[in-house]
This record gives sequence, C-alpha cells and structure tokens, in this order.
Amino acid sequence: MDFFTAQDRARRMTGRLVMLLVLAVAALIVAASLAVALAVTLLDVGPLAADPLARALEPRLLGGVATAVILVVGLGSLVRHLQLRAGGSVVAAALGGRPLNLETRNEEERRLLNVVEEMAIASGMPVPEVFVLEDQAINAFAAGHDLDDAAIGVTRGALAALDRDQLQGVIAHEFSHILHGDMRLNLRLVALLHGVLVIGLAGRLLLHSSGGRRTRSRRGGGHVAVLGLGAALMVVGYAGTLCGNLIKAAVSRQREFLADASAVQYTRHPEGIAGALKVLAAHRLGSRLLATHAQEFSHLFFGSGVHSLSRLTATHPPLEARIRRLEPHWDGSLPPAPAIRSAPPRAATGPRAGAATLAAGSSARQATADARGADAPVKQEANVADAIVASVGRPSAEDIDRARRRLGEIDERLIAAAHEPSAARALVYGILMGADPASREAQREALVGQAQPDVLVELESLEGPLSRLAPGQRLPLLELALPVLRRLSVAQSMRFQACLRRLMALESHPGALQWALHRLVLQGLAGERRARRDRHLADLSGPLSLLLSTLARAGRQDALPTHEAVERLSAALGVPLDVVPESARATDLDWAMARLVRLATSERAPLLAAMSCCVAHDGRIEPEEAELLCAVAWSLGCPLPSPARPPEERQGGAAGESVAETA
Repeated sequence: MDFFTAQDRARRMTGRLVMLLVLAVAALIVAASLAVALAVTLLDVGPLAADPLARALEPRLLGGVATAVILVVGLGSLVRHLQLRAGGSVVAAALGGRPLNLETRNEEERRLLNVVEEMAIASGMPVPEVFVLEDQAINAFAAGHDLDDAAIGVTRGALAALDRDQLQGVIAHEFSHILHGDMRLNLRLVALLHGVLVIGLAGRLLLHSSGGRRTRSRRGGGHVAVLGLGAALMVVGYAGTLCGNLIKAAVSRQREFLADASAVQYTRHPEGIAGALKVLAAHRLGSRLLATHAQEFSHLFFGSGVHSLSRLTATHPPLEARIRRLEPHWDGSLPPAPAIRSAPPRAATGPRAGAATLAAGSSARQATADARGADAPVKQEANVADAIVASVGRPSAEDIDRARRRLGEIDERLIAAAHEPSAARALVYGILMGADPASREAQREALVGQAQPDVLVELESLEGPLSRLAPGQRLPLLELALPVLRRLSVAQSMRFQACLRRLMALESHPGALQWALHRLVLQGLAGERRARRDRHLADLSGPLSLLLSTLARAGRQDALPTHEAVERLSAALGVPLDVVPESARATDLDWAMARLVRLATSERAPLLAAMSCCVAHDGRIEPEEAELLCAVAWSLGCPLPSPARPPEERQGGAAGESVAETA
C-alpha cells in the first residue's frame, strides 16, 4: 500500500469510526431517555403513573434528556481533543515519559536516538521527539496528529532487553503508524471515547451528589429524577465505552498486523521485529504498563499494554499470531527471559502506487515527447518520477543504510551542535545564511543585534565545519536539530523565528533551496497547517505554475528547458500552466504553498510526480535539487526519501527502488 492510499484509507476509516460511534451514542441516548423517563414515572405518583410508557415517550422529556447527553459527549470529546492538540508530547507526558536528553551518554539511550534519527532521515520526515518511559515492561508507542508533532516513546525494559536489530524493528513498526496516518486516527478515537466515558462519570457524580440526601417525601420528584438520571447515565456511559472499545480494538488489531509487515518492508530484516516479539513473549513483565492512562492509550502501543478480559476487547493480536505472520515456520521456541533491572544502567560513552496515480499523465507526456522526437529523455523522466512517488512514506533498507552513512560523513561537531539548544540555533543560522558575501555580512550584523550572545559564540565556533559542509548535508542537519529547537521556551522560540525571518529579509538573491529550507524549519517549529484537503489541481493553476517553474529553473541558467518541462507537465496534468519568467520571491512561494497544502490527498501523488519531473528533466538530480524536492515535499506533508545518490552509490542500483537512478 503506497503512502497516499494509506493516508486516504486512514481518513476514510476515521469517518467510518466516527459514524459508528455516533450511531452507538444515538442508540444509547434513546436507551438513556427511556430509562430516565421510566425511572421517574415508576418512582413518582401522578395521573400518568398508570401509563409509564406514555410518560417515558413524552417528547419534551425525551428531548431534554437527549440534549443533555449530546452536550456531555460533545463537551467531553472537545475538551480531550484540546488537551491532545499539542501532539505526541502530551501523550508521552500522560504516560509518565521523560524527553530523551539529546546529549545523553547513556549507551542504550544513545542507540535509541541513533535508530530514530536514521529512520527519520531515511523516511524524509522530521525527527520525532523521543521519550523514555521508566517502566520495566517491553513496549513502545507513536503518537501525534501530523509528521511535525509526532513523538515516539520506548520503555526502559525495551531498551535493556532488545538488541539493535530488534529495537530497529520496533522503531520501524512505530514509524509505520506515523507514515500510514494511524496516529491521527488513534488520537481522534481517544477524544471520542472520552466523551462517551464522561457520560458515565457524570452519572456517578449525580448519584454521589444526591446519595446522601434524604427525600422530604415519597413524592420527591426532583430528587428521584436526579437519581434516575444518574443511574441511566452510568449505564449509558459504560455501555457506550464498551461499544467504543470493541470498535477501537477491532481496528487496532488490523493496524498492528500492517505495521509489523511494514517494519519488515522498511528494514528487510524480519528477524528484527520477530525477535522483538519473541523477547516480549518471554519477558516476565510482558508489555503491561503501570501508567495511570495506559488503558486510554492502549491502542497506541507496540504490545497490548493493559490486561484484556476478552479477545473482542484486545487492542492487539496474540503475540503468537503476530510472530507466525512474520515467520510461518516458527517452531514456538522463545529466547531466555531477559533480566529485569531495578535501576537504569550507568552512563557510558557512545558516539519509500503513486506511479499508478500519474499513469495517464505519463502517457500524455510520452505522446507529447513523441511529437517532438524526444522519446528517450521523457521515458527516463517518467521513470524517475514514478520511482520517487512510489518511495513516499516507504523507506527501504537501502535508505536506512544510506542515512547512516550520510550522518557518518558529517563533521561530528555539527552533529553534536544539532543536539544542543544554543548550538542548534547557531547551526540553523549558519546553514540558512546566504552565500552572497554582502548579504551574509548584513545578516551577521543583524544577528549581533537580535540573537542571544551564547548563540553568537556557537555560530563563530561552527564557522569552520559549516564552510566545509558538502552538498546534500544541510537537510539532514536541520532534521536533527528540530527536536531540540521544539524544546525552546516560548520567548526563545519567538526570538529564534524572528531572527530567521530577518535573515531571509536581508538575503539579496534568495534561491529556491534557501527558501525551502527556511520554510521547513519554521513549519517544523510551528507544526503543519491543518487545512481542509478539498482542492484539486485544476483549481490551483496559478500556484502550480509558480512552484513548478521555480523547481524547473533551479540550478539552471537556460530558460528553454524550463519552458519545455512546464509545457509537458501542463499536458500531463490537464491543467493550463504558465511559465513564470523570473525567479519567484519567497513571499510569492509561501502564497503558493499556502494554497497547495489544501490539495486532496489523491491529488498529491500527481503533484509530487510533476515536481520530480521538474528537477529531473535534464536527466539527473543533483544533491541540491534533491534537498529542494524533499523540503518542498515535506511542506506538503509527503515524507520523501532523498532521490539523489552520491556517485559511488549509483552503480548496481535497480530502477524502481526507493530512490531514482540518475543518468
């Protein structure tokens, strides 16, 4: 399943689940209304007592109870949604997780951080925040609404019991949840189920508030109504929660099988994830967490996390079934049970269908090229675009290995700087400052008057390694720096963002790559703009023309290839496009992106293919062009592994892998 299909499926599933829960709540509202009315009628004495059903069906009473229940559910869900709005970090905190120190020298924590960073860079997505849960059970989770606010949590027991391959399998499993849109689905389920649960809590509160009172007479209709309402709301709340949990569990079990399979696809190492499941099965404490909110977030975990009374309410398939899906010939043997440590270890020194979506477009491009006698280049261009689109949200084992090597080629001082707050800000300033000497001098003067002194000291110390930064290394460093930048105080973050905007304003000739990296950092700090995705390519001719012209022109002086590329894409997409003759300003590109982020998910694959054709229409993708493409794709919510290979990696690769070969 490709990224775009998975995202659409997740959104459709969310709508279906909401509808199921709405139907369940509607049925429970009717039941509650009847129960309350019958309770009031049976316990009261009056002219309608002989006909309790007629009293129970009295429209005003039914309407009042139904309105009250709807308000309780709606307000409860809204409050929980607002509480979780900040993303995965809120979930991690509720489960008792602590942010992983990015400068940690603990060997296990360092290994976890390295695995997460490699997986994120290989996936072409922001590095998520990492949390450690001081729990000896073996478990992990991914939470958040979007790529920009994702968080991954891992228990201390998992860090101690799993080797690197097994840990990588678990992290790949969690990245699958991120890339397939499961996180957003899971948090919406939490909010909806909380609203239903509040009904039961409200009923309990009503019973407790009136339980100690004595009625003045047997005709205490008001007090009896409160008791009846409280009892009915408790029944509704807990019955509704049970129904919701059944729905949640049924969906979660299937998503877990998918995530296990995706972990194998990402790493091409089934022994890793299967081995982690075997260690979990052998572990005396299993995956059960002690956190207070574990039940509420049980469908987020790698393992079950909580005890389930029935398979119908179990959020995870049995471990044996998961292992046999990965290893059909497994003999049932388990490794020795891992030791359970009473305290953390001592510190130690530690160092990829989109193609099918554009099939019609590719055919149109091909026909246009045939008419011009340029068959071979267009075929190559289409193959590159197809491979790039197919790689979105589907990192491969080669991507992970490549990410590890690229990180190893970067100066260690820059890697270390990306993990420290002051140095990370200096690192970003140095990367985003222009190459033009006059602009750079003006930018440096502006920083002296606006940036914090300790950041300026770090900027000066990083000048040497920054000057030797190789093409293709800027984007990984920015990805590494984002987690620590998100931890800045409000005042620090506001000053940092103001400095970034000042740097861009003082740039005399900002290139497309500089704009894209600048936008990436700001979006990584503020989060993805959650606009409705209801627009189509045909509605966005202007923004499309501007973006595609900019991408086709990047790194080229001759305007003829730009015109040819945009004309072919206009025919392929079926959208009238104009070639923008001059380099676009950053504000114009921001305007275009603000409209393109509203594209429907099904429209993003052809857009990404068109973008890929722009940067590959000369037959090759340079490292700077790859960074530009990945940064723009990131802004559109499409995690794209880098489509450019260094020369030494171009031999022996197969077309159609997660990265495209260059000519």
